[in-house]
Amino acid sequence: MPTPGADTVQFGGNTSCVEVSLASGTVLVLDAGSGIRPLGVELLRRGARDVHILLTHLHLDHLEGLRLFAPLFVPGMTLEIWGPRSPVCGLEERIARSFSPPLFPIDLRGVPAELRFHDVPHRSFEIDGALLSADLVAHPGPTLGYRIESADASLAYLPDHEPALGGPIARTSPDWISGSSLAENVDLLLHDAQYSEDEYADKVGWGHSSVADAVAFARASNARRLLLFHHDPAHSDEVLERMEAEARALAGGNGEPPALAHEGMVVDVG
Repeated sequence: MPTPGADTVQFGGNTSCVEVSLASGTVLVLDAGSGIRPLGVELLRRGARDVHILLTHLHLDHLEGLRLFAPLFVPGMTLEIWGPRSPVCGLEERIARSFSPPLFPIDLRGVPAELRFHDVPHRSFEIDGALLSADLVAHPGPTLGYRIESADASLAYLPDHEPALGGPIARTSPDWISGSSLAENVDLLLHDAQYSEDEYADKVGWGHSSVADAVAFARASNARRLLLFHHDPAHSDEVLERMEAEARALAGGNGEPPALAHEGMVVDVG
């Protein structure tokens, strides 16, 4: 859940949302947590027209901001919404549940923008010159990780992921590690690092990673840069700073040191 307040000023208290700007001007939005609300205002200010929202899964912390995404309420705006397929019901129907009384006063069918819903395909697909791949990863419910590649840059986004559930990462072949094909050799990896080692011991199977496992996953995938993502709502800025220091010590000075993702951070990938 969002955690605004004095203890989260440095790293931010919104839930998961990342903008990826392509050279073509097209905007990819990874997840629709509460961080998408200020992003929507900024996109309208810029005059953005081509927006694709790529959902990893439909847990509320990755979807709750969509209802207040300003472009939804602009006539003539077209939004392409991608998400994991389900054998039970379609993506639109699943998202529409959060757009209905008593949870929200506006029905999804009543928003002025044109919405197009897509099940993420099993094969790679292209959006305006960028090649995207997605695969199911270790997290409760149908959950995707994404890989985005252009001619000169690549990134992987795995915000909710527990690769250690299959065994110790350092002693497991990459072929058997959840999500490793998405992160292999990427320039930038955004990866779940919700817990300390002590916290993770009590939360095995919850679908999230420790800092140590995030560092081990980045090493196993040969990712060039690691951003620690999906901070626990119980962690203050002070706690997160200690976790970043722990990650850097574990990385051992090899390559660019891991860093904590923070609200408003801008990264030039490539």
